Amino acid sequence: MRSRTLVFAALTVGLMTSAGGARAQDDASTAPQPKRTVLDKHDQSGVPGKEIVIGTAELPAGAIIGWHSHAGDESGYVLRGNLVLKTRGKPDQVLKAGDHFFNERGAVHSLAAAPGSEGGAALSTWIVDKGKPLAQPAK
Repeated sequence: MRSRTLVFAALTVGLMTSAGGARAQDDASTAPQPKRTVLDKHDQSGVPGKEIVIGTAELPAGAIIGWHSHAGDESGYVLRGNLVLKTRGKPDQVLKAGDHFFNERGAVHSLAAAPGSEGGAALSTWIVDKGKPLAQPAK
């Protein structure tokens, strides 16, 4: 469990600092921070080199998970509140509790608390390449 927490802590720090430059780092220190939690992780049965990860993201008002991608597919569900999924090359998706979303392997995306809302929370399942980071900051 401790290694999961450390992986997500490193991931969150990496995503925050990849936003670019000292100003982004200054803004990140005062901006509301998302909380990401890995709930479960298993090798995918019968599929060597793949693992299934389940986790949550809680975004208070004003919080943003920076631009990133995954080495696999993500399927998510909004548990509560209002969120905005931004995916490069696609229109923004405004999501509310009960909505679902999908990010295909390599899709560069960001998740944010909807403007003017109290934020929200999502549950995601990723099927990703084992041994690779769950998320990679986008360039």
